[in-house]
Amino acid sequence: MVRMKMEKTISYRRYELVHDAPIIRDFQARWPALFDVSEINAEFKRITTMPLQSRFLSQLDVLSDRLVKLFEKRGRQIGKRLQSIMADMSQDDDVDVGRECVLKGLCVYLNEDPENLVREYTAEDEGLNRGAIEETTLGICVVKHTDATDGPEDIGIVLEGQVVLHDLDNVALAAAMLFGLMYALNLNYPPELNSFEVLQKVVMELDGNTLSKKAQALKNRLHQ
Repeated sequence: MVRMKMEKTISYRRYELVHDAPIIRDFQARWPALFDVSEINAEFKRITTMPLQSRFLSQLDVLSDRLVKLFEKRGRQIGKRLQSIMADMSQDDDVDVGRECVLKGLCVYLNEDPENLVREYTAEDEGLNRGAIEETTLGICVVKHTDATDGPEDIGIVLEGQVVLHDLDNVALAAAMLFGLMYALNLNYPPELNSFEVLQKVVMELDGNTLSKKAQALKNRLHQ
């Protein structure tokens, strides 16, 4: 029933987003059903006619080996940072860890700080975490215990200083949902994260006819 009603009301949401540009907190209060993994997938498909989660993860896997080879060729300071990230990937055979490393490596390769996309917090520092999240415009938050040997306690998505989605299984899924929310909420890519253009136009192959010089250069290297 929720899915059917969301299908029927998409024009109202798009009009409100484009003409009123509401703050995320108010929009979430009006359309709470949208902030759910299954509904983000559905909304993305309504807008683009393309599946979100399955395509995002499969395309990331398809390009992973080629991206890693590009990372290995990079020298100087960026090359050292990439080596550190890829070391984590080589020490863990978990496919989710590998995807996370590739996403962080993509940020570094494009001379961006991966913490602008994925920021880790310590569960014990709840007060500090709240303050840091309130200052975050957009990103993925990963909450861990100081002495944790297992996976993170929580992985969520932050928009305009509030966590709008949490309890996600892994960082790659969170990145896919964040990408989908940017479409669903008609958000612009932040200037400090050009990697979103690469995710859109190179990985997802959406509107890939016009690319920035940086994205075009990466695409050319991937297909050499």
